[in-house]
Amino acid sequence: MQQVQETLLTMVQTVNAYLSDYILVGLLIAVGLWFSIKTRFVQIRCFGEGMRRVFGSISLFGGKQQSGMSSFQALATAIAAQVGTGNIVGASGAILTGGPGAIFWMWIIAFFGMATIYAEAVLAQETRVKDKDGNIQGGPVYYITTAFQGPFGKFLAGFFSVAIILALGFFGCMVQSNSISSTFETAFHVPGWVVGAALVLICGAIFLGGVQRLAAVTEKVVPVMAVLFVLGGCVVLVMRAQYIPATFGMIFQYAFQPQAILGGGFGAALKIALSQGAKRGLFSNEAGMGSTPHAHALANVAQPHDQGVVAMVGVFIDTFVVLTLNALVIISTLYAGGGPLAGGYTGPVTETIGKANLAQTAFGSVWGEELGAMFVAVCLFFFAFSTILGWNLFGKINVAYLFGKRATVVYTVIALAFIFLGTLASNDLVWELSDMFNNLMVIPNAIGLFALTGLVVKVMKRAKRS
Repeated sequence: MQQVQETLLTMVQTVNAYLSDYILVGLLIAVGLWFSIKTRFVQIRCFGEGMRRVFGSISLFGGKQQSGMSSFQALATAIAAQVGTGNIVGASGAILTGGPGAIFWMWIIAFFGMATIYAEAVLAQETRVKDKDGNIQGGPVYYITTAFQGPFGKFLAGFFSVAIILALGFFGCMVQSNSISSTFETAFHVPGWVVGAALVLICGAIFLGGVQRLAAVTEKVVPVMAVLFVLGGCVVLVMRAQYIPATFGMIFQYAFQPQAILGGGFGAALKIALSQGAKRGLFSNEAGMGSTPHAHALANVAQPHDQGVVAMVGVFIDTFVVLTLNALVIISTLYAGGGPLAGGYTGPVTETIGKANLAQTAFGSVWGEELGAMFVAVCLFFFAFSTILGWNLFGKINVAYLFGKRATVVYTVIALAFIFLGTLASNDLVWELSDMFNNLMVIPNAIGLFALTGLVVKVMKRAKRS
């Protein structure tokens, strides 16, 4: 059995390497560039409108909607899915592997990703439907089958649904709960099974409460977790204020001179820095992956464009606020001012620092090891917990599409079992399988987006006339 797992792990890792390093990075960058041009850079023209729509009517008590969610509840649910362990562990891995310059490329990717997510949200709104009970249903499967009305469309939609159920609903939630368990065990010495039991009880109560209960939770949890992490990060940056200029200097310098810290030749170093920034950035903000459109489809707005500009704010918060703040803390404490990684991720330091504990090490270098570990553990709990909520909803919508509403009960039970198992043990195969199905769901989503470019432009022009 062990040999079978090792063989399967090698195969999955090979598939992931080709998908993430070549096909998907190029595909998602192409989608972002395409929609930036076709929408005349909507992420610039309508950014102010998006901010006004989000923060001009922000409320932690959006109230029960007759069907679906309020616009802010939908955004909060989308951000809950976007802001996960990838913002801490993913950014850490990108910096260690690609150097501080990888953050610059994350910014570039997120900029174009804002146009992609605008298109996703617009199409999710435009193609959503109401079931016989009056409940709103929407997401990539609905705009894929709108683009391709025949067997090919059904195949693409089915392929997407299976991939997202496995990637997010099952394996994804398992690795998120594992992150919560491992950090809590380190920081607070709480046994994994206790964390698992608590998560199952809390998540089960929210899952069984349906969309309305989930929306009521995310609209409160997301602002709290964002404010908590931003305040903690700002405290560190204030204490390291003298190194802020050097921190930004390193980001820009090593974006274009990565070999200075990564070693090797210029071309190879630039490829590593760019690919790490692009890959980690894309899979942090999830623009183009087809996950967050499920939440944006549920928003009660006057026209699809309204939620499209709100969706752009989600990518901005995920990458330009949360992920960037984490990166600035890491670089200002561990790279700038002659920190332990000032000469690059080489030598004895590689034996004690890795992507899993990089953030804890960074915060701990200012606050003390114990307090730093506790702060990151609490933040990671909020990030991973909210991601579990969002991802479970997205999986549930696709289960209902494939098998009908009754099947969602079975899905919920299986998802809770995966959450509990994740707190007890996890292995590389589970993480790699989650990544593989995560990668695969991008392909049908991107095909659907390209096919419906004309509809996105039409909706945008319609909003301009109104």
